[in-house]
Amino acid sequence: MLAVLPLPGTADPHEGRILWFSADGCVHWSGDGSSAEVFVAGTLIGKFMLRERGARNVLMLGLSDDPCMHLGHLARAFRVSDESLRLMRLQREEEGLAAVVARAPGGKEPKVQGDALRAVERLFARGATLCEVQAALAKQKMKAAIGTLSGLRTKWRARQASAAQTATVVEEQVASSQTEEPTPATADAPEEAKGSKQTVSEKPVHGGRFVQAVGTWLLLGVVNALGLYRVVEKERTRAERKGRQLRTGTVRVAVDALIAALAVGQKCVEGVRRLQTATAGVLLRAAEAPSASWVRRVLGYLAGEGGAAYVGLGMAGAHIRAAQEGSAAGRPTVFYVDNHMRRYTGQEVVRKGWRMQDKRAVPGCSDCYVHDEDGRALFRIDAPMHDSLTSLLGKVTTLLRTALGPEERILVAFDRAGAFPEQMAQLRDGGFEFVTYERRPYALVAGNTLGETLELEDGEVLRYAEPGQKNLGGGRGRVRRIIVHDQEGRQINLVATSKESAVWLIQVMRGRWNQENGFKHVVERWGQNQLDGRTVEAYPPETVIPNPARRRLDHALRIARKCEGDARRQLAHMRANDRNREKVKKDLADAVAQQEELEAQRPHVPKHDQLGNTVLAGKLVHHVAEYKLLLDTVRTACANAESDLASTLARHMRRPREAKKLLANLLAAPGHVTVSDSAIRVTLLCAANAAERKSIDAFLRRVTAQRLTLPGDPAARPLAFRSQESFV
Repeated sequence: MLAVLPLPGTADPHEGRILWFSADGCVHWSGDGSSAEVFVAGTLIGKFMLRERGARNVLMLGLSDDPCMHLGHLARAFRVSDESLRLMRLQREEEGLAAVVARAPGGKEPKVQGDALRAVERLFARGATLCEVQAALAKQKMKAAIGTLSGLRTKWRARQASAAQTATVVEEQVASSQTEEPTPATADAPEEAKGSKQTVSEKPVHGGRFVQAVGTWLLLGVVNALGLYRVVEKERTRAERKGRQLRTGTVRVAVDALIAALAVGQKCVEGVRRLQTATAGVLLRAAEAPSASWVRRVLGYLAGEGGAAYVGLGMAGAHIRAAQEGSAAGRPTVFYVDNHMRRYTGQEVVRKGWRMQDKRAVPGCSDCYVHDEDGRALFRIDAPMHDSLTSLLGKVTTLLRTALGPEERILVAFDRAGAFPEQMAQLRDGGFEFVTYERRPYALVAGNTLGETLELEDGEVLRYAEPGQKNLGGGRGRVRRIIVHDQEGRQINLVATSKESAVWLIQVMRGRWNQENGFKHVVERWGQNQLDGRTVEAYPPETVIPNPARRRLDHALRIARKCEGDARRQLAHMRANDRNREKVKKDLADAVAQQEELEAQRPHVPKHDQLGNTVLAGKLVHHVAEYKLLLDTVRTACANAESDLASTLARHMRRPREAKKLLANLLAAPGHVTVSDSAIRVTLLCAANAAERKSIDAFLRRVTAQRLTLPGDPAARPLAFRSQESFV
């Protein structure tokens, strides 16, 4: 008998009664739960009534013999516990199948039932904790252990989630039936139409004890204040107007899960698995803990069709304007621009780019980053073809001008990679100020001829002077030149167009190390170099690339020249009667002949050629950028929120340089959550010594005063944080 069943996760009002235990196997329960049918690959293999435990046990044990079967999924599909299935399998081994068929039902009479059970469920609905429910029962002269109440709450939450999911599906079907032209079931619902077995529904915030990683709500509140969720919701609404259905709660839970995973140090979406604890529903305000694949699917769907670019540009504008508000009055807003190379170690063939740390070209992708004066990342532009910094500066300055307006003074600081006359003239003519290093060669000046001195915060003393201007050549005009000598006598020349003092410009360029420190921190703490998306696209055949044949030819020529040099060196030191002399002469002749042959080939092998004419045709690819762009936008918001929190925490610490390390412990801390109509109170159970605990208490008071809110809370209740010295 064949049956047509809905796929797991599809929008079907009977979804709560179809429980899947494998990719093609499920148990279809009746509406009242009194009977069930078992299907494998669409074929009915058996049925049983609820009271027919023997028939149920036989079917379940037969399926459990499959070595690829997930026993936990199988037990949940048959609505038994994992422990019951384990005991049945053990009993069959010891006593035979007949003993399992005759197995008597276990369990005791429920301790809480009737009116008392309904009263307990009403307390759960109000967000009461287990201790509060236990105290309420005690007033009614009833006793119930915390474990018993925890089990009742778990069952209540499961029923609520199932009811909410069924209601949502029915509402969507009613709405779609009223539409004149129904939307085809393609990619309109990522967690349903693409075959996911999980559909995570949103739940309102509720209280709980010993909630794992609830310290991440510190980061969540600041990220919400930075505007990330507002930008994401704006993009979701835009996508919805274009017919792409994605619920608000679905996106909120996915972004929450990603931020929480990053906050506890997981660096990528796969770290969502570390959140799948018993208290994940409280932490993420969801009916169940989302899986990493579900989060990837929702975020990937949001990033598609330009969604990642909209979110990235929206947050870039917010970060840029925040940097402008934090700049000193009367000064231009400073932005640091630099390239950063992400290495690739996968199996695909991607473009190679120069990586300074390796002193050679390696496979990967170059990113152009923009940071503010404090070293906080604002946005990035990915360049899989490793575009030069000079070609990317125009895109960067266009975004900065769009965000700040035509009247704002903007100063960009960059290294020698962008210090070319044509680019510097374009920046000056475009109304931008800049400061960078002058490229060699330039005249060296004796340090004792520099009349001005500058003492930095670290005690280093610099000598500097501004003797004249630098001619850009080609009729491009002149720019300022500042000569600087450090304590060791090394000379560094700066060129600039800003009207600010030389001292200020020198300090700006010294502050560029904040950007380098930012690169290191965001890679180690937030996983900026993670590949994230593995989808690739091939380059068009007409793409011009460095010719790999020419590269191999030049490499062979270098080897031949080295062999010639080695042979000539050996001959110079050999005696006239050395018996190996003839062999070395032959090696020398072979090396010279090989060079002549290779030199003759070089004019016919161009340095660059179209991809279709090279051996890389059909092999060279690049990774699709949208998904990673969305994740990096979230990472940037998290890193900036971390900087805000760490700067607040450092004010109260004896060792302020350890602020980010202590903050990381706070973000991963468990705690208790109490919800009321006026506030959401979080008691953090953090590991710290006495001095750190005082700093934490002062820090949490300052954070509470900011009245942060959780994203998606319709009442916008402020978060109130405090610490607890012990777990008692």
